[in-house]
Amino acid sequence: MKNIIFLAPPNGGKGTLSEMLVEKYGYGHISTGDLLRDEIAAKTELGREVENIMKSGKLVSDEIILKLIANRITKPDCANGYILDGFPRTKVQAEKYEELLQKLGKDLGIVIYIDITKEMALNRSISRITCPKCKKIYNKFSEQMRPKVEWICDDCGVELVQREDDKKETFIKRFDEYMDKTMPLYEYYKNKGVLETIKAYPDKFDTFNEAIQVIEK
Repeated sequence: MKNIIFLAPPNGGKGTLSEMLVEKYGYGHISTGDLLRDEIAAKTELGREVENIMKSGKLVSDEIILKLIANRITKPDCANGYILDGFPRTKVQAEKYEELLQKLGKDLGIVIYIDITKEMALNRSISRITCPKCKKIYNKFSEQMRPKVEWICDDCGVELVQREDDKKETFIKRFDEYMDKTMPLYEYYKNKGVLETIKAYPDKFDTFNEAIQVIEK
């Protein structure tokens, strides 16, 4: 299988699509946010360093992120392909990541950009609720993604929450910042000939089917 990097604005559907592809193909799913949280929870030396950095309000360095990714992509579930979600965010990170892949003898794979309008992404944001335990994402207004019991996670049975960064004002700021800072990666990967674009549809299965066509072609 081809390794995948997802590029998408906030609420573009990376998480949901990743879950579906993991279930279909057995991909390893790598979220940099989860890597940081897991390292802190494990109370490793690196985890304590990350926790102190985050508590001080500073950004975790590219070197630390790459160290975590290097460890993660050598795990057994990534042997036949993995999805990288949330990294890289800049051209510099992309270049450092490719240096890491060369050292490990791994292929870059493909980069999939999920094309979504700001309006659709905003609507998803204000309707999205998340399980604080397993991180599963639900949508209050979607028949497909609504929890079976209102505000309760289907898998964990805990109360769902709306994240602070899913609120309208915060979302608009995040969306605009993404388009300004991260979109240059679109051109970077397009020029390398590894970029594919799929559309974010209201029905997640339409997006999923388009992703399958890209992966299997």
